[in-house]
Parts: sequence; C-alpha cells; structure tokens
Amino acid sequence: MPIPRSAVLTAVFLVMAVVSALPAAAREDPVQELRRSASKARAELEKATKQMESRKKELARSQYKLRVTLKDLAKAEADLNRIREPLARLANASYQQPGAAGSMSIFGGGDASDALRATADVTHIANGQQALVRQADELQRRRQQLASTAQDLQSRNAVEQTRLQQEIDGLKAKSLQITRELTAKLKKLEADQERRLRAICDSDLSANARKFPNGLIPDRYLCPLPQKGEQLRADAALAFYKLNAAYKRRFGRHMCVTDSYRSLADQQRVYYQRPGFAAVPGTSNHGKGQALDLCGGIENASTVQFNWLEANSRRYGWFHPAWAYSNPYEPWHWEYGSESDS
Repeated sequence: MPIPRSAVLTAVFLVMAVVSALPAAAREDPVQELRRSASKARAELEKATKQMESRKKELARSQYKLRVTLKDLAKAEADLNRIREPLARLANASYQQPGAAGSMSIFGGGDASDALRATADVTHIANGQQALVRQADELQRRRQQLASTAQDLQSRNAVEQTRLQQEIDGLKAKSLQITRELTAKLKKLEADQERRLRAICDSDLSANARKFPNGLIPDRYLCPLPQKGEQLRADAALAFYKLNAAYKRRFGRHMCVTDSYRSLADQQRVYYQRPGFAAVPGTSNHGKGQALDLCGGIENASTVQFNWLEANSRRYGWFHPAWAYSNPYEPWHWEYGSESDS
C-alpha cells in the first residue's frame, strides 16, 4: 500500500522553490512563517507515516502467524482423520472377538487355554484402543487450541486492518488539508509579493531610465521581477507582472527567465561569446531594460509554452520580434514595446 506522502511533499517543495526565488525585499516574516508551516507539516506527516508503517509491520507479522496457525490446524485435522479409521476398526474388533463375551469361562467348564488366549487378545485390543483414544484426544485438544488461536488472530487482524485503513484515510485527508493550507498561504504570499513589486515599481521611473545610455541604467530606475536577480525598466516590468500572472494561471508556475536587463559590460561579454549573433554593445534592447530571454519550454519554437506566449503576449505589450524567427533564430528572445523599437 503506497504511503500517501506525495501530495504534501509536492506542496512543500513548491513552497521552497518559490521562496528561494523571491527577491530579498520580499523575504520577510510571511516567508519565514511559510517556511515554518511547510517544515511543521512535513514533520507531522512523516511522523504519522512512520507510525502507520509500524502498524503495517505488526499486522504483517500477525498475518504470518495466522498462516502458520492455519497450516498447523490443517495438519492436526488431517492427523485426526487418519486415526479415526484404525480407532473404529479396533473398537469393532473388540466386540467381534469370539472370547470377548465368554472370557470368564476360565472359571467355568470351557477349555482354559482358549479362555486365557481370548482374554489376552481382548486385553491387547483394549490397550491399543486406549492408546489410540488418548492420541485422538490429544489431537482433538490440539485442533481446538489451534482453531481458537486462528479465530482470535483473524478477529484481531480484521480489527487492525480496519484501524489501519482508517489511519491511512485520515493521513490522506490530513495531507490534502495541509496541501490546501500551504497552497493558500503560498498564493497569498505571491499576491502580496506582486502587490509589493507593483508598489515599488513606479511607472514614472521609466521616463528617468530612458535618459541613460543603453546598458548604463542605474538600478534605482529599474524594477525587480518575481524571478530572483532579474529586473526591467518600469513600464516593461509592470507589463511583465501581468503577463507572468496570466502565464502562471495557465501553466501553474512563474515564467522562466534567464536574462533581462543587461548592463553594457554584460552585453560586451555576450557579444564576445557570440560574435555576429549577439547585438553590438550599446544597441541591445536588453540594455534598454525592455527585453527578456525565456526558458521553461518557451526557448523552443512550437512548444505549448511558446505557442501560448506567441498568442497572448501582445495583449500585455510583449512580442517576439520578426528578426528572432530567422536572423538570428532566437525563439527565447521577447521584447516590450513596438516592432519599430526592436
């Protein structure tokens, strides 16, 4: 019987993954509370699971004992059945023995030697019969003891199986409830995080960001993304929050971002690594804070994720530029704004 652990562990790992991806500003008391709740839930379920496993082992031992007892009972009944026939024959022979009725003729006028021989035969038969009777009685007692033990084991095992199933059902219900509670806390935390990001990401910052050269925008004029370490110009970031929320509703997770705003030094590094393919330093839309490189399936054209983004990105101000379909081919590259800006 499988341990009903997968549901709560999925929730715990989901919590840990999201928490580790949060910006430093968002990792405050709510996050620590969520961590504690997840750890406590995991510990409780693991403890309950160990207790359930212990009960399962005890039940398995009892079931083995029951099988051995039933086997012994079958053997005792077979032995008892084998002894019934010779016992019946001996009993029948004792009544049919010619000297049985007249064995006292030793005191009468009959032949004395015949009478003694008949008496000896009857005594021998009687002794044999008594031995068989004693053996039959012992087998009968053994059979009754085994039958009683088997009945007791069957009764106890049935009760234990019912109790174990109730514990498993309770554990499943508890796991489901914990998963729901953790998921609800996670959703609230994510909602709080998105509100916090919007609160610190003032759309007026984008005007100031445009004053700076490509790749030289100060951090104070950029807005953080839900993905740790990533940032964009304010207008692009605000649009991405909405696009990311829609993507999460569809796929159940945040968008995967490998690159966002790229400083001039970073652009130079990429340009040296991919000469002829990466934009010349100072000309990339990454340096303007309005481009993203994505992963999680989006980096491959014709995937479900890529097709969804291609069909829905424009309503949030994002698009896949025409050049990225062929020269160079970059399905992972997406931009904010208009085609003329690309």
